[in-house]
Amino acid sequence: MRASLAGAIGLTALATVLAGCATQAPVPVPPPPTFTQAPAQSPHDALFQLFKDDDEASLKLNPMNAIYRGDLRYADRFGDYITDDYFKASRAQAVESLERLHRIDRGALNETDQLACDVFDYSTKDTLEGLSPQILALTRVRPLNHFYGFQSAYPTFASGKGGAPFATLADYENNLKRHAGYVTWIDRAVGRFREGEAAGVVETKMTIRNVIEQLDNQLAQKPEASQYYAPVTMFPTGIGEADRTRLKVEYRAAIVDQLYPATSRLRDFLKSEYLPRARDGAGEMYMKGGEALYRYQIRSTTTTDMSPEQIHALGLSEVARITDAFNGVQQEVGFKGSLPQFFDFMRTSPKFQPKSRESLNADYYALGKAVEAKIPTLFSTLPKAKLAIRPYDPTIEKFQAGGSYEQGTPDGSRPGTFYFNAYDLPQRQTWQETTLFLHEGEPGHHFQISLAQENEALPPFMKFGGNTAYVEGWALYAETLGYDMGFYKDPYARFGTLNDEMLRAMRLVVDTGIHSMGWTREAAIAYMLGHSGMGKTDATAEVERYIAIPSQATAYKIGALTIQRLRRKAETELGPKFDIREFHEQVLMTGALPLSILEAKIDRWIAVKKPG
Repeated sequence: MRASLAGAIGLTALATVLAGCATQAPVPVPPPPTFTQAPAQSPHDALFQLFKDDDEASLKLNPMNAIYRGDLRYADRFGDYITDDYFKASRAQAVESLERLHRIDRGALNETDQLACDVFDYSTKDTLEGLSPQILALTRVRPLNHFYGFQSAYPTFASGKGGAPFATLADYENNLKRHAGYVTWIDRAVGRFREGEAAGVVETKMTIRNVIEQLDNQLAQKPEASQYYAPVTMFPTGIGEADRTRLKVEYRAAIVDQLYPATSRLRDFLKSEYLPRARDGAGEMYMKGGEALYRYQIRSTTTTDMSPEQIHALGLSEVARITDAFNGVQQEVGFKGSLPQFFDFMRTSPKFQPKSRESLNADYYALGKAVEAKIPTLFSTLPKAKLAIRPYDPTIEKFQAGGSYEQGTPDGSRPGTFYFNAYDLPQRQTWQETTLFLHEGEPGHHFQISLAQENEALPPFMKFGGNTAYVEGWALYAETLGYDMGFYKDPYARFGTLNDEMLRAMRLVVDTGIHSMGWTREAAIAYMLGHSGMGKTDATAEVERYIAIPSQATAYKIGALTIQRLRRKAETELGPKFDIREFHEQVLMTGALPLSILEAKIDRWIAVKKPG
């Protein structure tokens, strides 16, 4: 994810993004169901019954996730997410599922089932660590900042252009019901912030200032111009005139009487009470308990045991390697001057600046067609879901990354969406477009997420779950496929992919620098500008993102380097028997695997195919 929700994915499941949210006034949450295993079940049947039951319990606790998946059974609910009871129920579910898993004889399972068993065991243990009292004490009292939280995601979700469907009268009614839950979440988030103040665990002044600006932008819109009102400007044909008239009144009333007042309460609290008490230091090392939290976040995000110090050193090494490649491009195009001067030329020359929003949009549509023509040489299985291409909504684009991906539905009825950023066009460069599309669109996030959730052979947690190192590692690896497709023969396009690769290398240096070595926001921005062709707007947004979601940005490079290493290993050991389409099938068709489990899978594949 260079992205909201997507990334991510992060940024991809909402409940995961909001795992730090909680509240001061719990609402009763039904306990997760008690799982029972029928005596006659085979190990395979017992395993997949566990997966089914665990997924169902999770969907009940996280109805927004269900909606993103196209499951509308709980679509009239916003969800709890932010109460102590929610965390208690989530932990109880994970404990019960692990106990049940460990009663199954792994040795009696086939290889595919063993893979599923191992991934479930790994991910559930990681979930439990994130729900431990020590970690929750540091995360639940910081329920939002400018890069995560429903205050930035929910308006688009409810706009008719996001995850919520608006095909029937019931869809419109359910949206109104969810508004009430969102308002409750806002007020409870304020309560959690106050708990953090009392405990000395607070967000940064920078992130809170950005949230205040986000909320100001939302409140500046007239109700009829709000994203919340947009669904009643695009009714489907099946909704009659009387209901249309009524819904327009009710949607406006919800904005005026519920949504805007709650947004104002949050904005006013942050501005008058919380901001003066927020911390000055950007890194988590300046927050009570922050050093231990960051080390946990690094382990969870990268699915490795690497320390911040090891990641920082790896980043410095990668930055040096890519700098040498930049020097090669500079010589190839005949630019006279220093490398920093070449960077300045690349980010400021009018020849590389989009002429308009419309031209930027046209570029991405043309690029999509060119990529799709090359895809069959690299992939044997393609997603059913189509890919839509759209700019961010202008009300949120300032605080978004250069692009992001929003998943479609498993049945392909809602396409996946590649969002690009058209804010501050002089700071956008045309040489960024190819690598950005390959990452966020095809064959990056769109292929990886769609192929997993469309694969009926996978249990739900492998279809819809994931980890950042794999998800973002694949997307960064997908950028390098531009070489295989012939897109980087042009040196300026090659500069673009090197620039994005440099971005991910710098993230290893800067994220760890901020959170474990005391780097300031300004020092981090200066480092990124000095080692790449990034514009200041992008560099600033990147650094502020690392401050907001520590460790997430380190996973890209670590995941990509792992996949690249495994490809080289397969090419070397298999020789003429290596087929790139088969390799991609092995990487993609079992969902997002922790890196150690992915490596073991590829090693088994190589052993089976190896000559002699």
